[in-house]
Amino acid sequence: MQTEAEKIVDLLTDLDATVGTAESLTGGRLAAALTQAPGSSAVFAGGVVSYHTRVKVEVLGVAEETTETDGVVSESCARQMADGVRRVLGTTYGISTTGVAGPDTQEGKAVGTVFVGAAGPEGTKVEELALDGDRDEIQRASVEAALSALQEMISSAGRSPEDSTLR
Repeated sequence: MQTEAEKIVDLLTDLDATVGTAESLTGGRLAAALTQAPGSSAVFAGGVVSYHTRVKVEVLGVAEETTETDGVVSESCARQMADGVRRVLGTTYGISTTGVAGPDTQEGKAVGTVFVGAAGPEGTKVEELALDGDRDEIQRASVEAALSALQEMISSAGRSPEDSTLR
């Protein structure tokens, strides 16, 4: 049985498309999951682990105003991270993760608050998650959610937006 990452690599290969990752709370785990799939070198351009706000702003192009008003644990930050990595790496798709893995709250947001952004030719979508578990479990669940969001976006390419379940 194919893993989700293998399905994504196959979809991207079929579309002659590429992907890049912009990660915060997952710390590179999303890139690692994608690169475990055979054939990923043809479709995975690279990733930016933007743990610090400065990297989100200076490398990915997240607006400083966003970090000050909405915070880095926000829908708008996830959206700008996904758009930014797509732009910086010149990829067809960009996927982002930002949130609170714990053990402490951040910006008044509870542990397990996560935003996953998916950007592609049809636009950018963000999903908010409320995850339970310890730091490792939240990071793993965030990677799974990001892979699902990416697969949904790639699979829905060419379908009408109403067919998509990612909001």
